[in-house]
Amino acid sequence: MRMGKYEMGRTLGEGHFGKVKLARDADTGRTFAIKILDRQRILAMKINEQIKREIATLKLLKHPNVVRLYEVSASKTKIYMVLEYVNGGELFDKIALKGKLTEKEARKLFQQLIDAVAYCHEKGVYHRDLKPENVLVDAKGNIKVSDFGLSALPQNQLKDGLLHTTCGSPNYIAPEVLLNKGYDGSMSDIWSCGVILYVMLTGNLPFDDQNVVVLYQKILKGNAHIPKWLSQGAQHILRKILDPNPIMRIDVDGIKAHEWFKKGYAPAVPFNDDEEDISMDVDSLNMTECFLKHNGIQDKIAINQMNAFQLIGMSSCLDLSGFFEKELKVIQDCKGLANSRGQESLLISAEVFEINESLYVVELKKSSGDCSLYRKLCETLSEDLGTCKSQQFLKQDSIRQEIGRYNSSF
Repeated sequence: MRMGKYEMGRTLGEGHFGKVKLARDADTGRTFAIKILDRQRILAMKINEQIKREIATLKLLKHPNVVRLYEVSASKTKIYMVLEYVNGGELFDKIALKGKLTEKEARKLFQQLIDAVAYCHEKGVYHRDLKPENVLVDAKGNIKVSDFGLSALPQNQLKDGLLHTTCGSPNYIAPEVLLNKGYDGSMSDIWSCGVILYVMLTGNLPFDDQNVVVLYQKILKGNAHIPKWLSQGAQHILRKILDPNPIMRIDVDGIKAHEWFKKGYAPAVPFNDDEEDISMDVDSLNMTECFLKHNGIQDKIAINQMNAFQLIGMSSCLDLSGFFEKELKVIQDCKGLANSRGQESLLISAEVFEINESLYVVELKKSSGDCSLYRKLCETLSEDLGTCKSQQFLKQDSIRQEIGRYNSSF
C-alpha cells in the first residue's frame, strides 16, 4: 500500500479516530509514522477543532525533544499526518518495565522534558496533557513530547490572560485547573512535569485514588508524600514543583537554576526556524458545512461517553473549591436497561457525588451489555446535561429520574 511517495507498513497503534502506520519514504528510505484519521468519525465526535489545533501547534514546534510534523494531506475521507517515527515506545512503558528509574536517568529525561516544555511556552504553546503516555522515548533514550490535541495557544486565553478550559488527565492535572477560576498554562504544565518526575523517581503517583472526587481533593490539598530515601536535592525540587499554590510554585527558570537539575545538564538546541516549512494541503483540511453536506454527515455527536472528569470539564461554573467545605457524600445506583423484547441488555452504574448542597458530579460506567445502547444513553444524557449547564447544578433526584426514563424507553 502506498500514499504518494510513502510505502505503508505495519500498524503501530489504533484509536477511536484512526490508526498510526509505519511508513517509508520510497525515495530516501527514511522511516516515518503516519497518523491516518477518519474524517467522518472526527466530524461525528465534533473534535475537528481539536485536530486542527494539534496540526497548527505541531507546525510551530521544531525542537529535538518534541515530535515533528513533516507533512499533512487529506482526501475526502481521511487526514494523513506524516510524523517523526519514535521507536522506543512510551515513557510510561519504560517506567513500568523498571519499576522506577535511577535519579541520574530520571534527571536526564526530566532535563529534556523541561527543555521541550520551556520551548513550547516560548512559542506560546501550553500542552495541558503532559503525562508519561504522551512522552515518547527514542532508541537513544531521548524523549519526544507528543499528543498536542489539548494544547492551547495565546488566542485561547481570555481577557484576564488566563486559560479557563478544564482538561488534562486526572492524576496529572494541576489544582488550579480544577478550581475553574482561570489558570496560567505554563504553571499548570510545570505541575504535570513534577508529577512525571515523581513517577520516574518512585514508580508511584503522588496523588491517587479510585474515587475521582477523592483524588481531586488530594490534588487540591497538595500533600504529596516525598520519600526520605530520595536525595535531598530531589526531595527539594519535588516540593517546589508540587506546590498547590501556582504563585509560589517554582517556574522554568527556577527549575533550570536548581542544583539538582543542573547536574550534567546539556541544553537542547532547537532546530532552525528558517528551515523549509511542512507541506500542508490547507484546503483539503477545511472541514466546512459544505463538506458535511457533501458526505451526508449529520452535525451531531454520535458517541459521547462521559466520565466524571469530562463532566467537570463541560462547564466553567463547576467549582471544586467546595471540596474543603464539607464531607463528600457518595450515592450509588445501578439499573438494568431492557430492550424492546424485555431482555436485559445493558447494565450501568451511576455514582452521584455531592460536592456541596447545590452541586453534584455524576459518573456513569457500563458494567455489561450492548455498547450501542450505552452510547445512545450517553448521547441522550449529554444533550440533557447541555441543558443543565445553564442551571449551574445537577440534582441527585433528577439524575435518578433520568436513569428511570432510559430504563423505560429502551
